[in-house]
Amino acid sequence: MRLTVQVKKEQLIASLVDVRRQILEAASALPVEKRSQAYLGEWDIFALLAHLAGWDHTNLQAIEQIQASQVPGFYQYIGRDWREYNAYLVATYRLDDLDALVDSVRSAQQELLARVVELPPVELYRDRDIRFRGYKITVARLLEAELKDERVHLAQLEAFAAG
Repeated sequence: MRLTVQVKKEQLIASLVDVRRQILEAASALPVEKRSQAYLGEWDIFALLAHLAGWDHTNLQAIEQIQASQVPGFYQYIGRDWREYNAYLVATYRLDDLDALVDSVRSAQQELLARVVELPPVELYRDRDIRFRGYKITVARLLEAELKDERVHLAQLEAFAAG
């Protein structure tokens, strides 16, 4: 049975909410002594969470650009593994109070998902003929990339917390 775009949209949103919930729960459960400890290269939990909030804000802006049939502006920073752009996001959205940062990350995702919910399902998957280096850009693909990244970060965080 083939899924409708509405069901696909609902599943994508539910997955984004679920993985973010797991990340925030794991982050909040980290012992105080581990919170400032680097475990992703030079990133600690504060940097990871700032990264997540930053991409939510980035994708919110990107949705508007896609709706206007434009390549999202963040693609100019593609670089190696988005390293420079991620550093910018961490510097911009980092807070040194974990509870405040968790609230900020929740708020950023809520804002992004509120915009996604407003979109008709077909708009998530609509091919507006926007390409970057041959890669087709749609709202759904941005969100799927965010979900994939967050699943990786959840596994990294769980391994760090267990170690």
